[in-house]
Amino acid sequence: MRERGRTLAAVAAAALLLLATGVRAQDDGVVREGYFEVRSASTELQDGVHRLDARLQLILSSEALDALSSGVPLIIELQAQIIRVRRLYFDGVDAEITKRFELEYRPLSERYLVRNLNSGEQDSFSTLYSALNSLGRIQDLPLIDDSLLAPGKPHRVRLRALLQTQQYPAPLRLLFFWRSQWQLKSEWLEWPLER
Repeated sequence: MRERGRTLAAVAAAALLLLATGVRAQDDGVVREGYFEVRSASTELQDGVHRLDARLQLILSSEALDALSSGVPLIIELQAQIIRVRRLYFDGVDAEITKRFELEYRPLSERYLVRNLNSGEQDSFSTLYSALNSLGRIQDLPLIDDSLLAPGKPHRVRLRALLQTQQYPAPLRLLFFWRSQWQLKSEWLEWPLER
């Protein structure tokens, strides 16, 4: 526990230093605005489980790139909601599902690690482009068991991606709140759930 506290303190100090000095990871000095977008998404029912396929575009801002290159891991979160369609009343959210992925740069090996925090699976990539491209290709991801949904009722699914900052210490979260380059969040993409 004490080791985790030291690690968080080191990460916080590195991020604060980067934010205070305005150091840029890019050689050209261009400040890049990041954005996240869900390009397409669909679900398919297989063996009683709704599985998600989605294509995301994940562009990191200059500040997020600086933090990543300095050893600060980034958490990219997929949020899905299963919405029950009602005729005479407001639609209701039957389920909320969160899938979290950690993106980390290892300077000694010059590799980018992508870790699925829900399953523990991990992949290694030689470039940031290939790591983000892999994160942006969601295939056959189990979403929800059909038996958990109200039978015979129509449902919709909506999905978005965001850069999660809740894992950082409170002073950093407050700083990120005021800096738009850390507010990376896609719009919701919505479609009917096939049953």
